[in-house]
Amino acid sequence: DEIKVELVYSELLVPDRGVYEFVYPTVVGPRYSTADAASAPESERWVQNPYLRAGEPPSTRFDFTASISGGMPLGRVTSPSHDMKVQFPAANRALLTLPDAGTAGADRDMVIRYQLSDKRIETGLMLYEAEGERFFLCMVEPPRRFTPAAVPPREYVFIMDVSGSMHGFPLETSKAVLRNLLGRLRPSDSFNVLFFSGGSYLLSQASLPVTESNTTWALREIERQHGGGGTELLPALQKSFDLPRARRDVARTIVIATDGYVNVEREAFELVRNRLGDASVFAFGIGSSVNRHLIEGLARAGEGLPFVVLGPGEALRAATRFLEYIESPLLTRVEVKTPGFQAYDLEPGQLPDLFAERPLVLTGKYRGDPGGEIVINGFTGEGPFERRIEVNRGKVVPRGEVLRYLWARERLSSLSDFAGPRDLDTGLKQEITKLGLEYGLLTQFTSFVAVDQVVRRRDGKVTTVKQPLPLPQGVSELAVGGVVGGVARKMSVASESSMLTGAEPRMDAARGSGQQTPAARPAPPPRPKALAATVRILENQARGTSVASAAVKEAVRRA
Repeated sequence: DEIKVELVYSELLVPDRGVYEFVYPTVVGPRYSTADAASAPESERWVQNPYLRAGEPPSTRFDFTASISGGMPLGRVTSPSHDMKVQFPAANRALLTLPDAGTAGADRDMVIRYQLSDKRIETGLMLYEAEGERFFLCMVEPPRRFTPAAVPPREYVFIMDVSGSMHGFPLETSKAVLRNLLGRLRPSDSFNVLFFSGGSYLLSQASLPVTESNTTWALREIERQHGGGGTELLPALQKSFDLPRARRDVARTIVIATDGYVNVEREAFELVRNRLGDASVFAFGIGSSVNRHLIEGLARAGEGLPFVVLGPGEALRAATRFLEYIESPLLTRVEVKTPGFQAYDLEPGQLPDLFAERPLVLTGKYRGDPGGEIVINGFTGEGPFERRIEVNRGKVVPRGEVLRYLWARERLSSLSDFAGPRDLDTGLKQEITKLGLEYGLLTQFTSFVAVDQVVRRRDGKVTTVKQPLPLPQGVSELAVGGVVGGVARKMSVASESSMLTGAEPRMDAARGSGQQTPAARPAPPPRPKALAATVRILENQARGTSVASAAVKEAVRRA
Protein backbone atom coordinates (compact mmCIF):
# COMPACT_ATOMS: atom_id res chain seq x y z
CA ASP A 1 0.00 0.00 0.00
CA GLU A 2 1.01 3.61 -0.52
CA ILE A 3 0.24 5.85 2.42
CA LYS A 4 0.08 9.61 1.93
CA VAL A 5 0.09 11.87 4.97
CA GLU A 6 -0.78 15.52 4.38
CA LEU A 7 -0.70 18.12 7.14
CA VAL A 8 -2.38 21.49 6.64
CA TYR A 9 -2.06 24.31 9.14
CA SER A 10 -2.09 28.09 9.18
CA GLU A 11 0.34 30.40 10.93
CA LEU A 12 0.62 34.17 11.09
CA LEU A 13 4.31 35.06 10.91
CA VAL A 14 5.42 37.91 13.16
CA PRO A 15 8.51 39.82 11.97
CA ASP A 16 11.53 40.33 14.18
CA ARG A 17 13.37 43.56 13.29
CA GLY A 18 11.62 43.56 9.93
CA VAL A 19 12.51 39.95 9.04
CA TYR A 20 9.85 37.26 8.62
CA GLU A 21 10.99 33.72 9.39
CA PHE A 22 9.37 30.37 8.65
CA VAL A 23 10.83 27.19 10.16
CA TYR A 24 9.91 23.71 8.93
CA PRO A 25 11.34 20.97 11.20
CA THR A 26 12.66 17.88 9.42
CA VAL A 27 14.27 15.55 11.97
CA VAL A 28 14.15 15.01 15.71
CA GLY A 29 17.57 14.98 17.34
CA PRO A 30 18.60 12.17 19.70
CA ARG A 31 17.40 12.40 23.28
CA TYR A 32 19.40 11.27 26.28
CA SER A 33 17.36 9.20 28.71
CA THR A 34 18.11 7.15 31.81
CA ALA A 35 14.62 5.67 31.98
CA ASP A 36 14.11 1.90 31.92
CA ALA A 37 12.96 1.06 28.39
CA ALA A 38 10.58 -1.63 29.65
CA SER A 39 8.85 0.59 32.19
CA ALA A 40 8.96 3.89 30.29
CA PRO A 41 5.53 5.36 29.43
CA GLU A 42 4.35 4.76 25.88
CA SER A 43 4.53 8.50 25.19
CA GLU A 44 8.27 8.53 25.99
CA ARG A 45 9.46 5.40 24.16
CA TRP A 46 10.10 7.33 20.97
CA VAL A 47 13.44 8.47 22.43
CA GLN A 48 14.72 4.90 21.93
CA ASN A 49 14.51 5.27 18.15
CA PRO A 50 17.72 4.17 16.36
CA TYR A 51 19.82 6.63 14.36
CA LEU A 52 22.02 6.27 11.30
CA ARG A 53 25.73 6.92 11.51
CA ALA A 54 26.91 10.48 11.00
CA GLY A 55 26.93 11.40 7.32
CA GLU A 56 25.07 8.26 6.24
CA PRO A 57 22.23 9.17 3.85
CA PRO A 58 18.72 8.05 4.82
CA SER A 59 16.64 5.73 2.68
CA THR A 60 13.90 8.34 2.41
CA ARG A 61 13.65 11.11 -0.19
CA PHE A 62 13.40 14.75 0.82
CA ASP A 63 11.97 17.46 -1.40
CA PHE A 64 10.76 20.94 -0.51
CA THR A 65 8.89 23.70 -2.33
CA ALA A 66 7.68 26.94 -0.78
CA SER A 67 5.50 29.65 -2.27
CA ILE A 68 5.39 33.10 -0.68
CA SER A 69 2.43 35.31 -1.56
CA GLY A 70 2.70 38.78 -0.06
CA GLY A 71 0.16 41.54 -0.24
CA MET A 72 2.98 43.91 -1.22
CA PRO A 73 6.34 43.69 -3.04
CA LEU A 74 8.89 41.29 -1.57
CA GLY A 75 12.48 42.23 -0.82
CA ARG A 76 15.23 39.81 0.08
CA VAL A 77 14.26 36.11 0.25
CA THR A 78 16.86 33.68 1.61
CA SER A 79 17.35 30.33 3.31
CA PRO A 80 20.23 30.18 5.81
CA SER A 81 19.79 26.41 6.16
CA HIS A 82 19.63 25.15 2.55
CA ASP A 83 20.85 26.16 -0.89
CA MET A 84 17.45 27.10 -2.32
CA LYS A 85 16.62 28.32 -5.80
CA VAL A 86 14.52 31.51 -5.54
CA GLN A 87 12.29 32.75 -8.37
CA PHE A 88 9.96 35.76 -8.45
CA PRO A 89 6.90 35.09 -10.68
CA ALA A 90 5.60 38.52 -9.61
CA ALA A 91 6.78 41.39 -7.42
CA ASN A 92 4.71 40.11 -4.51
CA ARG A 93 5.39 36.40 -5.01
CA ALA A 94 8.40 34.13 -4.55
CA LEU A 95 8.88 30.44 -5.34
CA LEU A 96 11.59 28.51 -3.51
CA THR A 97 12.70 25.04 -4.62
CA LEU A 98 15.39 22.62 -3.51
CA PRO A 99 17.53 22.00 -6.63
CA ASP A 100 19.03 18.71 -5.46
CA ALA A 101 15.97 16.88 -4.20
CA GLY A 102 16.79 13.51 -2.75
CA THR A 103 18.39 12.38 0.48
CA ALA A 104 20.32 15.57 1.24
CA GLY A 105 18.75 18.29 3.33
CA ALA A 106 16.58 16.15 5.59
CA ASP A 107 19.05 16.33 8.46
CA ARG A 108 18.36 19.94 9.48
CA ASP A 109 15.44 22.32 9.86
CA MET A 110 14.33 24.19 6.78
CA VAL A 111 14.51 27.94 7.52
CA ILE A 112 13.17 30.61 5.16
CA ARG A 113 13.54 34.33 5.80
CA TYR A 114 12.20 37.24 3.83
CA GLN A 115 11.66 40.98 4.01
CA LEU A 116 9.18 43.29 2.39
CA SER A 117 10.68 45.87 0.08
CA ASP A 118 10.04 49.54 0.69
CA LYS A 119 11.36 52.65 2.40
CA ARG A 120 7.93 54.04 3.31
CA ILE A 121 4.76 52.87 5.03
CA GLU A 122 3.25 50.35 2.62
CA THR A 123 -0.11 48.62 2.46
CA GLY A 124 -1.35 45.43 0.85
CA LEU A 125 -4.63 43.57 0.42
CA MET A 126 -5.37 39.88 -0.18
CA LEU A 127 -8.78 38.36 -0.99
CA TYR A 128 -10.23 34.86 -0.89
CA GLU A 129 -13.66 33.34 -1.52
CA ALA A 130 -14.79 29.82 -0.57
CA GLU A 131 -17.82 27.95 0.71
CA GLY A 132 -20.10 30.94 0.32
CA GLU A 133 -17.90 33.27 2.39
CA ARG A 134 -15.51 36.02 1.32
CA PHE A 135 -12.43 36.92 3.36
CA PHE A 136 -9.82 39.66 3.18
CA LEU A 137 -6.55 40.50 4.90
CA CYS A 138 -5.14 44.02 4.88
CA MET A 139 -1.60 44.76 6.07
CA VAL A 140 0.13 48.01 6.95
CA GLU A 141 3.88 47.44 6.88
CA PRO A 142 6.42 49.80 8.48
CA PRO A 143 9.41 50.92 6.39
CA ARG A 144 12.67 49.06 6.90
CA ARG A 145 14.55 52.34 7.36
CA PHE A 146 13.29 55.70 8.56
CA THR A 147 14.58 59.01 9.90
CA PRO A 148 13.89 60.38 13.41
CA ALA A 149 11.60 62.94 11.79
CA ALA A 150 9.22 60.12 10.79
CA VAL A 151 8.46 59.36 14.46
CA PRO A 152 5.59 61.49 15.84
CA PRO A 153 5.78 63.07 19.32
CA ARG A 154 5.57 60.31 21.93
CA GLU A 155 3.83 60.12 25.28
CA TYR A 156 4.70 57.27 27.65
CA VAL A 157 2.49 56.39 30.60
CA PHE A 158 4.28 53.90 32.84
CA ILE A 159 1.96 51.87 35.10
CA MET A 160 4.17 50.62 37.92
CA ASP A 161 2.98 47.79 40.17
CA VAL A 162 4.25 48.57 43.70
CA SER A 163 2.16 45.95 45.52
CA GLY A 164 3.58 43.61 48.16
CA SER A 165 4.28 40.77 45.72
CA MET A 166 6.59 43.05 43.70
CA HIS A 167 8.95 43.66 46.62
CA GLY A 168 12.58 42.85 45.82
CA PHE A 169 13.83 41.77 42.39
CA PRO A 170 10.57 42.46 40.44
CA LEU A 171 10.32 46.04 41.67
CA GLU A 172 14.03 46.73 41.17
CA THR A 173 13.77 45.46 37.59
CA SER A 174 10.71 47.66 37.01
CA LYS A 175 12.67 50.67 38.27
CA ALA A 176 15.56 49.86 35.93
CA VAL A 177 13.23 49.62 32.91
CA LEU A 178 11.69 53.00 33.72
CA ARG A 179 15.09 54.63 34.26
CA ASN A 180 16.23 53.37 30.85
CA LEU A 181 13.00 54.51 29.22
CA LEU A 182 13.32 58.03 30.63
CA GLY A 183 16.89 58.17 29.36
CA ARG A 184 15.72 57.44 25.79
CA LEU A 185 13.09 60.20 25.59
CA ARG A 186 13.44 63.17 23.26
CA PRO A 187 12.68 66.84 24.07
CA SER A 188 9.46 66.61 22.01
CA ASP A 189 8.16 63.69 24.13
CA SER A 190 6.18 63.64 27.37
CA PHE A 191 5.74 61.10 30.16
CA ASN A 192 3.85 60.19 33.30
CA VAL A 193 4.06 57.50 35.97
CA LEU A 194 1.13 55.84 37.71
CA PHE A 195 1.95 53.87 40.87
CA PHE A 196 -0.60 51.30 42.01
CA SER A 197 -1.08 48.77 44.78
CA GLY A 198 -4.27 48.80 46.87
CA GLY A 199 -4.89 52.26 45.42
CA SER A 200 -3.13 54.35 42.81
CA TYR A 201 -1.72 57.81 42.31
CA LEU A 202 -0.22 59.72 39.39
CA LEU A 203 3.09 61.48 39.33
CA SER A 204 1.24 64.36 37.64
CA GLN A 205 -2.37 65.00 36.66
CA ALA A 206 -1.17 65.66 33.11
CA SER A 207 1.83 64.21 31.34
CA LEU A 208 5.08 66.11 31.82
CA PRO A 209 7.45 67.47 29.18
CA VAL A 210 10.91 65.94 29.12
CA THR A 211 13.07 68.34 31.14
CA GLU A 212 15.93 67.74 33.53
CA SER A 213 13.88 68.82 36.55
CA ASN A 214 10.88 66.64 35.62
CA THR A 215 13.08 63.62 34.97
CA THR A 216 14.93 64.08 38.27
CA TRP A 217 11.63 64.36 40.15
CA ALA A 218 10.28 61.20 38.50
CA LEU A 219 13.43 59.21 39.28
CA ARG A 220 13.31 60.34 42.91
CA GLU A 221 9.68 59.19 43.26
CA ILE A 222 10.47 55.89 41.58
CA GLU A 223 13.35 55.14 43.96
CA ARG A 224 11.07 55.78 46.97
CA GLN A 225 8.89 52.75 46.12
CA HIS A 226 9.42 49.59 48.21
CA GLY A 227 6.35 47.43 47.55
CA GLY A 228 3.35 46.74 49.76
CA GLY A 229 -0.44 46.45 49.71
CA GLY A 230 -2.94 44.98 47.24
CA THR A 231 -2.99 44.94 43.44
CA GLU A 232 -5.76 47.11 41.96
CA LEU A 233 -4.71 46.96 38.32
CA LEU A 234 -8.02 47.74 36.62
CA PRO A 235 -8.63 51.23 38.11
CA ALA A 236 -5.02 52.14 37.34
CA LEU A 237 -5.40 51.02 33.73
CA GLN A 238 -8.65 52.96 33.35
CA LYS A 239 -7.06 56.09 34.82
CA SER A 240 -4.17 55.94 32.35
CA PHE A 241 -6.55 55.78 29.37
CA ASP A 242 -8.50 58.78 30.70
CA LEU A 243 -5.49 61.10 31.01
CA PRO A 244 -5.99 64.34 29.04
CA ARG A 245 -4.19 64.41 25.71
CA ALA A 246 -2.27 67.62 24.92
CA ARG A 247 -2.19 67.03 21.15
CA ARG A 248 -4.18 64.80 18.83
CA ASP A 249 -1.14 63.63 16.88
CA VAL A 250 0.79 62.37 19.92
CA ALA A 251 1.48 58.62 20.02
CA ARG A 252 0.43 57.49 23.50
CA THR A 253 2.01 54.28 24.79
CA ILE A 254 0.99 52.63 28.06
CA VAL A 255 3.58 50.32 29.61
CA ILE A 256 2.45 47.95 32.38
CA ALA A 257 5.13 46.40 34.62
CA THR A 258 3.63 43.79 36.95
CA ASP A 259 3.73 40.19 38.12
CA GLY A 260 0.05 39.97 37.21
CA TYR A 261 -1.30 38.62 40.51
CA VAL A 262 -4.87 39.76 39.88
CA ASN A 263 -8.17 38.11 38.97
CA VAL A 264 -9.52 40.78 36.61
CA GLU A 265 -7.99 39.38 33.43
CA ARG A 266 -11.19 39.40 31.41
CA GLU A 267 -12.04 42.98 32.37
CA ALA A 268 -8.50 44.15 31.59
CA PHE A 269 -8.51 42.48 28.16
CA GLU A 270 -11.84 44.04 27.31
CA LEU A 271 -10.71 47.51 28.38
CA VAL A 272 -7.53 47.35 26.30
CA ARG A 273 -9.31 46.03 23.22
CA ASN A 274 -12.08 48.64 23.43
CA ARG A 275 -9.57 51.51 23.82
CA LEU A 276 -7.04 50.24 21.29
CA GLY A 277 -7.40 53.35 19.15
CA ASP A 278 -6.59 55.64 22.10
CA ALA A 279 -3.26 54.13 23.18
CA SER A 280 -0.90 51.26 22.52
CA VAL A 281 -0.58 48.93 25.51
CA PHE A 282 2.47 46.78 26.24
CA ALA A 283 2.83 44.38 29.16
CA PHE A 284 6.14 43.59 30.85
CA GLY A 285 5.84 40.67 33.26
CA ILE A 286 8.40 40.38 36.06
CA GLY A 287 8.77 37.54 38.56
CA SER A 288 9.59 33.87 38.96
CA SER A 289 5.96 32.80 38.45
CA VAL A 290 4.28 35.50 36.40
CA ASN A 291 0.56 35.36 35.61
CA ARG A 292 1.16 34.59 31.95
CA HIS A 293 -2.55 34.48 31.21
CA LEU A 294 -2.70 38.19 32.01
CA ILE A 295 0.57 39.20 30.33
CA GLU A 296 -0.05 37.23 27.14
CA GLY A 297 -3.73 38.21 27.07
CA LEU A 298 -2.87 41.91 27.37
CA ALA A 299 -0.39 41.46 24.52
CA ARG A 300 -3.06 39.84 22.33
CA ALA A 301 -5.62 42.50 23.19
CA GLY A 302 -3.05 45.19 22.37
CA GLU A 303 -1.89 43.41 19.18
CA GLY A 304 1.67 43.14 20.50
CA LEU A 305 4.19 40.68 21.93
CA PRO A 306 4.42 39.61 25.59
CA PHE A 307 7.66 40.19 27.49
CA VAL A 308 8.48 38.22 30.65
CA VAL A 309 11.54 38.36 32.94
CA LEU A 310 11.91 35.38 35.28
CA GLY A 311 15.14 36.31 37.06
CA PRO A 312 17.88 38.93 37.42
CA GLY A 313 20.13 37.15 34.90
CA GLU A 314 17.84 37.92 31.96
CA ALA A 315 16.52 41.31 33.08
CA LEU A 316 18.93 43.52 31.13
CA ARG A 317 18.58 41.67 27.83
CA ALA A 318 14.77 41.48 28.03
CA ALA A 319 14.42 45.12 29.09
CA THR A 320 16.64 46.30 26.23
CA ARG A 321 14.64 44.32 23.67
CA PHE A 322 11.39 45.59 25.17
CA LEU A 323 12.47 49.23 24.90
CA GLU A 324 13.58 48.71 21.29
CA TYR A 325 10.17 47.23 20.53
CA ILE A 326 8.16 50.17 21.88
CA GLU A 327 10.34 53.18 21.06
CA SER A 328 9.44 53.85 17.40
CA PRO A 329 5.74 54.48 16.67
CA LEU A 330 5.47 55.53 13.02
CA LEU A 331 1.71 55.95 12.56
CA THR A 332 -0.64 56.93 15.39
CA ARG A 333 -4.41 57.44 15.86
CA VAL A 334 -5.05 54.92 13.10
CA GLU A 335 -8.57 54.84 11.66
CA VAL A 336 -9.99 52.52 9.01
CA LYS A 337 -13.01 53.23 6.81
CA THR A 338 -14.46 51.08 4.04
CA PRO A 339 -16.58 53.24 1.69
CA GLY A 340 -18.30 51.05 -0.90
CA PHE A 341 -16.78 47.90 0.59
CA GLN A 342 -19.20 45.81 2.66
CA ALA A 343 -16.75 44.62 5.31
CA TYR A 344 -17.89 43.06 8.60
CA ASP A 345 -16.62 40.94 11.52
CA LEU A 346 -13.31 42.80 11.55
CA GLU A 347 -10.45 41.56 13.72
CA PRO A 348 -9.31 43.56 15.57
CA GLY A 349 -12.21 45.96 15.92
CA GLN A 350 -9.75 48.87 16.21
CA LEU A 351 -6.19 49.17 14.97
CA PRO A 352 -3.37 50.20 17.33
CA ASP A 353 -0.44 52.41 16.39
CA LEU A 354 1.99 51.19 13.75
CA PHE A 355 5.47 50.60 15.20
CA ALA A 356 8.75 49.97 13.40
CA GLU A 357 8.80 46.54 15.07
CA ARG A 358 5.11 45.75 14.56
CA PRO A 359 3.07 45.73 11.34
CA LEU A 360 -0.69 46.08 11.47
CA VAL A 361 -2.91 43.24 10.29
CA LEU A 362 -6.65 43.64 9.73
CA THR A 363 -8.68 40.61 8.72
CA GLY A 364 -12.40 40.22 8.16
CA LYS A 365 -15.22 39.17 5.86
CA TYR A 366 -17.08 41.05 3.16
CA ARG A 367 -20.34 40.77 1.23
CA GLY A 368 -20.94 41.20 -2.46
CA ASP A 369 -18.35 41.86 -5.12
CA PRO A 370 -14.90 43.18 -4.13
CA GLY A 371 -15.41 46.88 -4.77
CA GLY A 372 -15.04 50.19 -3.01
CA GLU A 373 -12.06 51.24 -0.93
CA ILE A 374 -10.25 50.65 2.33
CA VAL A 375 -9.08 54.03 3.64
CA ILE A 376 -6.41 54.19 6.36
CA ASN A 377 -5.84 57.50 8.16
CA GLY A 378 -3.47 58.55 10.92
CA PHE A 379 -0.57 60.80 11.86
CA THR A 380 3.16 60.39 11.25
CA GLY A 381 5.98 62.60 12.44
CA GLU A 382 5.69 64.47 9.15
CA GLY A 383 1.96 65.20 9.38
CA PRO A 384 -1.40 63.60 8.49
CA PHE A 385 -1.31 60.28 6.64
CA GLU A 386 -3.91 58.77 4.29
CA ARG A 387 -3.73 55.66 2.16
CA ARG A 388 -6.56 54.51 -0.14
CA ILE A 389 -6.64 50.89 -1.26
CA GLU A 390 -8.90 49.98 -4.18
CA VAL A 391 -10.41 46.64 -3.22
CA ASN A 392 -10.87 45.42 -6.80
CA ARG A 393 -7.08 45.68 -7.22
CA GLY A 394 -6.40 43.42 -4.24
CA LYS A 395 -4.43 40.24 -4.81
CA VAL A 396 -6.64 37.16 -5.10
CA VAL A 397 -4.49 34.51 -3.42
CA PRO A 398 -4.40 31.22 -5.42
CA ARG A 399 -4.39 29.08 -2.27
CA GLY A 400 -5.94 31.65 0.00
CA GLU A 401 -7.78 29.27 2.32
CA VAL A 402 -5.28 30.41 4.93
CA LEU A 403 -7.19 33.72 5.13
CA ARG A 404 -10.26 31.79 6.22
CA TYR A 405 -8.40 30.10 9.05
CA LEU A 406 -6.52 33.21 10.11
CA TRP A 407 -9.75 35.14 10.48
CA ALA A 408 -11.33 32.30 12.45
CA ARG A 409 -8.31 31.98 14.74
CA GLU A 410 -8.25 35.71 15.44
CA ARG A 411 -11.95 35.68 16.24
CA LEU A 412 -11.51 32.59 18.41
CA SER A 413 -8.60 34.17 20.31
CA SER A 414 -10.67 37.28 20.89
CA LEU A 415 -13.62 35.30 22.23
CA SER A 416 -11.55 32.88 24.32
CA ASP A 417 -9.85 35.68 26.24
CA PHE A 418 -13.27 36.71 27.53
CA ALA A 419 -14.47 33.20 28.35
CA GLY A 420 -14.12 32.43 32.05
CA PRO A 421 -15.85 29.83 34.24
CA ARG A 422 -18.79 32.20 34.66
CA ASP A 423 -19.43 32.20 30.92
CA LEU A 424 -19.72 28.46 30.31
CA ASP A 425 -23.51 28.58 30.42
CA THR A 426 -23.82 31.69 28.27
CA GLY A 427 -23.98 32.23 24.54
CA LEU A 428 -20.21 32.71 24.46
CA LYS A 429 -19.63 28.97 24.87
CA GLN A 430 -22.01 28.22 22.01
CA GLU A 431 -20.32 30.80 19.79
CA ILE A 432 -16.85 29.37 20.46
CA THR A 433 -18.09 25.82 19.86
CA LYS A 434 -19.77 26.79 16.59
CA LEU A 435 -16.62 28.54 15.41
CA GLY A 436 -14.47 25.50 16.20
CA LEU A 437 -16.79 23.07 14.42
CA GLU A 438 -17.39 25.25 11.38
CA TYR A 439 -13.72 26.04 10.74
CA GLY A 440 -12.15 22.86 12.10
CA LEU A 441 -10.32 24.52 14.98
CA LEU A 442 -9.23 23.19 18.34
CA THR A 443 -10.97 25.11 21.14
CA GLN A 444 -11.61 24.61 24.84
CA PHE A 445 -14.92 22.98 23.88
CA THR A 446 -13.99 21.07 20.68
CA SER A 447 -11.34 18.50 19.79
CA PHE A 448 -10.06 16.52 16.82
CA VAL A 449 -11.10 12.90 16.29
CA ALA A 450 -9.53 10.71 13.59
CA VAL A 451 -11.55 7.73 12.33
CA ASP A 452 -10.04 5.18 9.93
CA GLN A 453 -12.77 3.62 7.79
CA VAL A 454 -10.66 0.78 6.36
CA VAL A 455 -9.63 -2.18 8.54
CA ARG A 456 -6.15 -3.32 7.44
CA ARG A 457 -5.52 -6.05 10.01
CA ARG A 458 -8.61 -7.77 11.29
CA ASP A 459 -6.73 -9.67 13.98
CA GLY A 460 -6.06 -6.33 15.69
CA LYS A 461 -2.32 -6.92 15.99
CA VAL A 462 0.03 -4.08 15.15
CA THR A 463 3.61 -4.41 13.97
CA THR A 464 5.95 -1.61 15.01
CA VAL A 465 8.91 -0.88 12.75
CA LYS A 466 11.67 1.37 14.08
CA GLN A 467 12.94 3.37 11.13
CA PRO A 468 16.48 4.72 11.74
CA LEU A 469 16.59 8.51 11.56
CA PRO A 470 19.47 10.54 10.13
CA LEU A 471 21.53 12.39 12.70
CA PRO A 472 21.01 16.17 12.57
CA GLN A 473 23.67 17.98 10.58
CA GLY A 474 26.79 18.60 12.64
CA VAL A 475 25.78 16.17 15.41
CA SER A 476 28.34 13.50 16.24
CA GLU A 477 27.59 9.83 16.81
CA LEU A 478 28.69 10.49 20.37
CA ALA A 479 25.23 11.96 20.92
CA VAL A 480 23.69 8.48 20.71
CA GLY A 481 26.07 6.49 22.83
CA GLY A 482 29.66 7.68 22.69
CA VAL A 483 32.30 9.32 24.82
CA VAL A 484 32.37 13.12 25.01
CA GLY A 485 35.50 14.99 26.09
CA GLY A 486 37.08 11.89 27.68
CA VAL A 487 34.18 11.33 30.07
CA ALA A 488 31.83 8.41 29.53
CA ARG A 489 28.13 9.24 29.54
CA LYS A 490 25.79 7.32 31.78
CA MET A 491 24.67 4.46 29.56
CA SER A 492 24.28 0.72 29.28
CA VAL A 493 27.68 -0.94 29.52
CA ALA A 494 26.66 -3.61 27.04
CA SER A 495 25.49 -0.98 24.57
CA GLU A 496 28.79 0.90 24.94
CA SER A 497 30.92 -2.18 24.39
CA SER A 498 28.93 -3.20 21.33
CA MET A 499 29.61 0.19 19.82
CA LEU A 500 33.35 -0.27 20.40
CA THR A 501 33.61 -3.82 19.08
CA GLY A 502 31.17 -3.55 16.19
CA ALA A 503 28.78 -6.10 17.70
CA GLU A 504 25.04 -5.92 17.11
CA PRO A 505 23.81 -2.83 19.02
CA ARG A 506 20.85 -3.28 21.32
CA MET A 507 18.96 -1.59 24.13
CA ASP A 508 19.98 -3.03 27.50
CA ALA A 509 16.64 -2.67 29.25
CA ALA A 510 17.66 -5.01 32.08
CA ARG A 511 20.30 -2.56 33.25
CA GLY A 512 17.84 0.34 33.20
CA SER A 513 19.68 2.57 30.73
CA GLY A 514 17.22 3.26 27.93
CA GLN A 515 20.19 4.76 26.07
CA GLN A 516 19.77 4.72 22.30
CA THR A 517 22.53 3.44 20.01
CA PRO A 518 23.19 3.74 16.28
CA ALA A 519 21.65 1.28 13.86
CA ALA A 520 23.76 -1.85 13.25
CA ARG A 521 26.61 -1.20 10.83
CA PRO A 522 30.10 -2.76 10.50
CA ALA A 523 32.49 -0.86 12.73
CA PRO A 524 35.30 1.05 10.99
CA PRO A 525 38.90 -0.10 11.59
CA PRO A 526 39.74 0.85 15.19
CA ARG A 527 42.33 3.43 16.10
CA PRO A 528 44.35 1.65 18.83
CA LYS A 529 45.20 4.72 20.96
CA ALA A 530 41.70 6.15 20.97
CA LEU A 531 40.17 2.72 21.57
CA ALA A 532 42.55 1.97 24.45
CA ALA A 533 41.71 5.31 26.11
CA THR A 534 38.00 4.64 25.74
CA VAL A 535 38.32 1.11 27.10
CA ARG A 536 40.22 2.34 30.15
CA ILE A 537 37.36 4.68 30.94
CA LEU A 538 34.87 1.84 30.55
CA GLU A 539 37.03 -0.47 32.66
CA ASN A 540 37.10 2.09 35.47
CA GLN A 541 33.37 2.58 35.15
CA ALA A 542 32.83 -1.20 35.36
CA ARG A 543 34.94 -1.44 38.50
CA GLY A 544 32.83 1.21 40.19
CA THR A 545 29.48 -0.45 39.54
CA SER A 546 27.82 -3.41 41.18
CA VAL A 547 26.81 -4.87 37.81
CA ALA A 548 29.25 -7.43 36.42
CA SER A 549 29.53 -7.01 32.65
CA ALA A 550 31.10 -9.80 30.64
CA ALA A 551 30.82 -7.63 27.54
CA VAL A 552 33.13 -4.98 28.99
CA LYS A 553 35.64 -7.58 30.14
CA GLU A 554 35.64 -9.08 26.67
CA ALA A 555 36.21 -5.66 25.11
CA VAL A 556 39.14 -4.99 27.46
CA ARG A 557 40.65 -8.42 26.79
CA ARG A 558 40.46 -7.89 23.02
CA ALA A 559 42.08 -4.46 23.27
